[in-house]
Amino acid sequence: MDVGALAEATPDSRNRVVDFLRALAILVVAFGHWTAAAVVVRDGSLVPDQILNLATWTHPLTWVIQVMPVFFMVGGYANALSWRSARRRGEGYAAWLRSRLRRLGTPVIPLLIVWLAIASIAYAAGVPGGTLRTASQVALVPTWFLAAYVMVVALAPAALALWERLGWWAVAGFLLLGGLVDLVSIRTGSDLAGFPNYVIVFGAVHMIGFAWLDGRLHGIRIRLLLAAIGAVGTVLLLWLGPYPVSMVGLDNATFNNSFPTRVTLGFLGLLQGGLLLALEPVLERWLRRPKPWRFTILVNARIMTLYLWHLTAMVLVIGVSLALGGFGLHSEPLSRAWWATRPLWWAVLAAVTIGCIAVFGRFESPAKDERPAPPAWLAVLACVAMCAGLGVMAMFGIVDRDGVNWWWPLVPIAGLTLTGMIPLGRGRTGSSSSLGAGRAG
Repeated sequence: MDVGALAEATPDSRNRVVDFLRALAILVVAFGHWTAAAVVVRDGSLVPDQILNLATWTHPLTWVIQVMPVFFMVGGYANALSWRSARRRGEGYAAWLRSRLRRLGTPVIPLLIVWLAIASIAYAAGVPGGTLRTASQVALVPTWFLAAYVMVVALAPAALALWERLGWWAVAGFLLLGGLVDLVSIRTGSDLAGFPNYVIVFGAVHMIGFAWLDGRLHGIRIRLLLAAIGAVGTVLLLWLGPYPVSMVGLDNATFNNSFPTRVTLGFLGLLQGGLLLALEPVLERWLRRPKPWRFTILVNARIMTLYLWHLTAMVLVIGVSLALGGFGLHSEPLSRAWWATRPLWWAVLAAVTIGCIAVFGRFESPAKDERPAPPAWLAVLACVAMCAGLGVMAMFGIVDRDGVNWWWPLVPIAGLTLTGMIPLGRGRTGSSSSLGAGRAG
């Protein structure tokens, strides 16, 4: 991949800030996960934890590092642009959704196959099922939000039509509906009742991307107003409701903002989106420089692989450390020695992640699909199978007390391949030129 050539070929009309914010969000996710991990080896045993559980002063910082709303906002811009382009070409919903599923689903297949192999071999070798369950749960956390994003993408054409008809009232309606879902979930004590908010709340933030694309957020005043509404809404929810300060889930907490997604993340998305878009003119000028734009292209070219594999890289590093007697993991979390070793920790994890990208990044460039469009129901079925399988694994891993549940990872794989969304043998033949200057979705 010639990053320099891609940078030079970038049309002047391209919104570079979209690509930059997408790259920034994923990098924050990766470094946030790596930093939050507070693992230590005591008396030869691994004690896993996260700094959010150990230090309450870190909770307000999650308003910055919880960037999934940013990713959905950027996705809204890109998906609206992509769907409108498809309509102009005369491309129907099924063909468009198949294209989205191929880009999002193809990179996840090798991750699932690798973890199925790791779990099966390790369990047969005598590694306790509880250990493998924890390891697979941690490694497959990214698939949870991918499942939510795929559902939002599948509904994007309908949401865009709603936006075109109702405008900001559609955003307000989604947030209100998200609040009602929270009310039912909280009153009944059912997390399952709150699961629709993965689509509803993130769908509201997704519409902010529609507004951005359509020029409905033109000018710094309206962008700062959007941020102010988000800030006031978030603070009021924390003050009047049961919502915690931390926007990232806490282990053993009775109530979380992110599991399931709560309406607080919707208002946080307004706050983050308004502030970031207020910086758009500055960012646009900066991204006209060769170096930052080339870096943006480089990250976007393998952004899904980075997102999917960065926690697997961390699990592998921890596993190697345990095999070496806990080498590098003896410092108590949050101690001076622990903080002093963070740069090395980040460097090692980044190196291993880059290695994973070198091996598996090719799956992120699927060949252009020239086949006739599939039936719409088949594309929707593939979407449902993918999301169901990924959701279950993100919650439970792929190992339980009875052994390896090999069928869980096979559900999304079968859903994507047997429906023909990803034709076998053609998932990795795309050329680097298809990447463009950071894909628009």
